[in-house]
Amino acid sequence: MKRYLTGAAAAAVSFAFVAEAAATEWNASLWGKRRAFTEHVEKLAELVSEKTGGEFTINISYGGLSKPRENLDGISIGAFEMAQFCAGYHRDKNRAITVLELPFLGVTNLEEEVAVSHAVYGHPAVAEEMAQWNAKLLMTSPMPQYNIVGTGAPRDTLASMDGMRVRATGGLGQAFEAVGGVPTSVAAPEAYQAMESGVVDTVAFAQHAHLSFGTINQADWWTANLNPGTVNCPVVVNTDAYEALSDEHRAVLNESVDEAIAHYLANYAELLERWDSVLEEKGVQKVEISEEVLAEFRATAADPIREQWIADMSAQGMPAQELYDLVMDTLADKRGGS
Repeated sequence: MKRYLTGAAAAAVSFAFVAEAAATEWNASLWGKRRAFTEHVEKLAELVSEKTGGEFTINISYGGLSKPRENLDGISIGAFEMAQFCAGYHRDKNRAITVLELPFLGVTNLEEEVAVSHAVYGHPAVAEEMAQWNAKLLMTSPMPQYNIVGTGAPRDTLASMDGMRVRATGGLGQAFEAVGGVPTSVAAPEAYQAMESGVVDTVAFAQHAHLSFGTINQADWWTANLNPGTVNCPVVVNTDAYEALSDEHRAVLNESVDEAIAHYLANYAELLERWDSVLEEKGVQKVEISEEVLAEFRATAADPIREQWIADMSAQGMPAQELYDLVMDTLADKRGGS
């Protein structure tokens, strides 16, 4: 009997060891707090845990692992296995995906944003550039067209934007600069303080970020239809960690991306539905920019910035025209199939 118990105990210990060895625990570096912008990562963590019976877990940290601008660096050295970053935070490190931040691309909804982002992420030149950082692009964080909040008189003409100090990154910053604005690219969690202290007059964000980072609470007005573009913020994984996954866990991770994105889109749709009531509640004026001003803005910013981007990136050996055409073709295909 003693011999049997000893054997059973040994088997139990052995089973526990194997189970522990099979378990996978990842850390994901985000920032701010849980919000619409992070719901797909939250859902992804939920899905992989459910589908693997808790064998694969993703621990999400909001600022505890890295600063937003250092997430790609953290991924490159394996400080954590998953992270979110925005291309405009370090354009020199992720040149290829900045095509998605060009102003006035004409993307009209989040479904189109997902389509163009994932098409670009799948381009070999993008994968090659990310490989320099030991990173693999997993999914986008689709955001609506940015609009600005500000204090004082609304900035509803190009003349009124001349000299405007605006928190805007990437191609958005370039667009405002083209009409005389003075862009600054402070990280999102610093935007409220920058607005409160007068470092900036206005802040360009998607709706969720104006709520999450409190800039809407400083605002007198919000542009409803400026829609100059958006920023592109991928979720990436450390390549070594991804390749070290078991075949089962890797398959679960990959197959859960579409479900996570679908959850994100549904959640964001609810936020957009209540946006007007948020503005009313906070006493923020909804400003409509005239079509004449929008046309003037596009003529001043869109074509010159796009052509300059293509020239600059091509000179650096990037297939810039091909990447831009991929965005346009994907948009056409998406609309044709809708």
